[in-house]
Amino acid sequence: MSPPVAPSLAPAPDSGAGARRASSTPAGTWRSGGRYVLPLAVFLLLTSIAAAVAVGSADLSAADVLRSVGTHLGLPARPLLPLPDSIVWDLRLPRVLLAALVGAGLAVCGAVLQALTRNPLADPFLLGVSSGASTGAVAVLVLGIHVGAGPVGLTTGAFAGSLAAFGAVLLLAGRRAVEPTRIVLAGVAVSQLFSAVTSLIVISDAHTQDTRSVTFWLLGSLTAASWPAVALCAVVTGVGLLVCWAAATALDAFAFGTDTARSLGFSTGRTRLLLFGVTALVAATLVAASGAIGFVGLTVPHAVRFMIGSGHRTLLPACAVTGAIFLIWADTAARTVFSPQELPVGVLTAVLGVPVFALVMLRRTATP
Repeated sequence: MSPPVAPSLAPAPDSGAGARRASSTPAGTWRSGGRYVLPLAVFLLLTSIAAAVAVGSADLSAADVLRSVGTHLGLPARPLLPLPDSIVWDLRLPRVLLAALVGAGLAVCGAVLQALTRNPLADPFLLGVSSGASTGAVAVLVLGIHVGAGPVGLTTGAFAGSLAAFGAVLLLAGRRAVEPTRIVLAGVAVSQLFSAVTSLIVISDAHTQDTRSVTFWLLGSLTAASWPAVALCAVVTGVGLLVCWAAATALDAFAFGTDTARSLGFSTGRTRLLLFGVTALVAATLVAASGAIGFVGLTVPHAVRFMIGSGHRTLLPACAVTGAIFLIWADTAARTVFSPQELPVGVLTAVLGVPVFALVMLRRTATP
């Protein structure tokens, strides 16, 4: 039996000629011209990294960026002066790479959760994972809970919080957790609970300056980007994306429903547990490094699905690249538009994401 192709989360096309045209192209294949989207997106990602590193208060060019990177990688290149080299290698490049990893990871987590729950509103934040991870990370930062050193300790606390939050979602949803409305309502309730706990920790145990720093971090900030954080996020996110991509056929089956996935031979309980755990780990790692950055995992999968279709073998890598590009430029705008003051990148992603989400909802409502 051949594996199924995931149905689009968008409404079914109109009957008549439109339906006949849609039926001739499976949802899991590239749309017209869509086969060029992913290679173009990869090229845009590499270009965006070089361009974003060059953008800032210090006047640098893409050639300066390449010279600095080449020097540190041991390639034959004329070295930069110490100050611009430090700006590129120690400040901007780690931040841009971390933005790319966070955007890629959140977008893929959103696409996976939308398939598992068959809910277009699902993303790590909605299901409580991000709120729980924020609580765990803030407990490490503010209360001084020792679970390790550096970014590993922060990630451990965030991961524990994310698992606790999602466990609470599953417990509250009960046996009917596969029902979209029920699990969304459970996720909203748990998100609010953990957000309240986070606020309580910050208000009761942090000093004024600590409260300001933690609040800025919770809104989403990449100012603390460092090479150790980049390395940790790269390993966890890379492994998580590979696991999700390997389960692409199962995600296609889940998009039809649990009964269909089970009838095709998939172990629905084990697969769901594995993918929920992977998305929780990825989200926890990213939240620990960047704070809670919303709407990336919600809007990017919808935009990519509209361009290339719903087959997860192509959807997931396209979401990763598109999410990376989106957050790179969102963070670049956040640190330059209001210079010398910096805007939390989570605020900017919300400003950009809400109109996109509204357009998606209006499109779904207007289509019969």
